Amino acid sequence: MSSTDSLDFASAAATDPAARALLRHTVATLAYRGGKALEGAPADFAGFTVAEGSRTPVQILAHVGDLLEWALWMARGEHRWRDDEPGSWERQVARFFDGLAAFDAYLASDAPLGWSPERLFQGPVADALTHVGQLCMLRRLAGAPVRGENYAKADITAGRVGPARAASRVEFD
Repeated sequence: MSSTDSLDFASAAATDPAARALLRHTVATLAYRGGKALEGAPADFAGFTVAEGSRTPVQILAHVGDLLEWALWMARGEHRWRDDEPGSWERQVARFFDGLAAFDAYLASDAPLGWSPERLFQGPVADALTHVGQLCMLRRLAGAPVRGENYAKADITAGRVGPARAASRVEFD
């Protein structure tokens, strides 16, 4: 698909500030939930596997980084995909937050969206949320569960996409 083909998928919502604001809040939610899944992971978690042929956490996290790069390219009006080599857990954690920051910065700008906020959500963002859920499940299976939380009460704010999350949390076991 060429970059001009992607413009066929853009809608009037691409210029709708409310749709863009909701997408930015969703990206902040991804950062919050993803940060929680990554925080305090045991040193050997990156290579944990539940079955032969299944993805390891570092492979899943690398895929999430690929999704965030794809989201940024789509926002810019192009359809580009690149599979990154997983490498180290630390590198992929940094890539996750860097990818969120770059995507959010683009969404916060006045630059036009090449794909509508709805398409950006339903493709790369929703897929990334799914994979963050997988990481949480794998943490539990690896014996290092992520504490449950009432996310409706979480202090999630558009633009807060780094590893630091609000100190006040409504967590439970």
